[in-house]
Amino acid sequence: MLRYIARRFVWMIPTLLLVTFLVYCAIRIGTDPVASYKRVNIRATREQLERYRSHNGLYEGAFGYVRGYFQWLGGFLSFDWPRSIKGQREVWPNLKDALANSLRLGIVASAVGILVGILMGVFAALRPGRLRDTSVNSAALIGLAVPPFVTALLLQLFFAVQWQTWFGKSLFPTSGVYPPGHSGFDLVLMAKHMVLPVVVVAIQSMAVYARYMRSSLLDVLNSDYMRTARSKGISDRRVLVRHGLRNALIPVTTLAFLDVGSIVGGLIITEGIFEYPGMGKFFLTAYSNGDFPELMPWMVLIIFSVVLFNLFADIAYAVLDPRIALD
Repeated sequence: MLRYIARRFVWMIPTLLLVTFLVYCAIRIGTDPVASYKRVNIRATREQLERYRSHNGLYEGAFGYVRGYFQWLGGFLSFDWPRSIKGQREVWPNLKDALANSLRLGIVASAVGILVGILMGVFAALRPGRLRDTSVNSAALIGLAVPPFVTALLLQLFFAVQWQTWFGKSLFPTSGVYPPGHSGFDLVLMAKHMVLPVVVVAIQSMAVYARYMRSSLLDVLNSDYMRTARSKGISDRRVLVRHGLRNALIPVTTLAFLDVGSIVGGLIITEGIFEYPGMGKFFLTAYSNGDFPELMPWMVLIIFSVVLFNLFADIAYAVLDPRIALD
């Protein structure tokens, strides 16, 4: 196991280099940092543009992209990051805050969605074809069919607009992490602002994991070794907990790790609707500004997170099923 993990970590280095280089080329072509800088600084002279190009390694030609990438990589690893094109702000403070906000929202929503979804899947699989199985399947299909932005708008209309009409005050805030002008840390106020975004994200997760868990557990319950365990006189509860759930959780756990790895990228639709200052909103703002110095670190964090959590998924797979030899 340790040898496998070490080998995967070693292979992560060329993987990250290759993927970040391709992303570097794509973002440079798609945003044209020099043109973006010129749009923001309309009075910039030719000399200033050339100085900006040279300072940030924005060389032309195929070799220029390779040279520019390694110049950018050296600055990135040494934390000598270029400032944002718009506003000339340091990138890390804003990126750090956006990352913290997205992780907080994503982890809470994923935990709720995965836990409730797994319980719903188990609840349905224990009585296949019955009313509760049909109810869980129908609810999951509705959850998958309704887009997140529709769910978000419905929740905003009900808990803010309609609730205020009925009781004179909205039940939950519909934007931001704190009210405008608030300073300091307030856990209760933050949690109140997170309720609606968490519900929107969790609904989608519940639907996915309920269906995955139901299907996986039904396959396990109908397997030969489960029938053998029951024929030996082992109680149904013990067979379910010690044999059924553990094996049924293998594909669900793999999916969960991959989903958690993607949280770093933010929840673009949900964050956009709720004006939540996370990684998704950070990306939308940076891309609309063509802000290359902000887009590259954002992409690197996402790539690293996805690659790392793929490794965690493989390890979890082996832990849950000792028959799998990773080495």
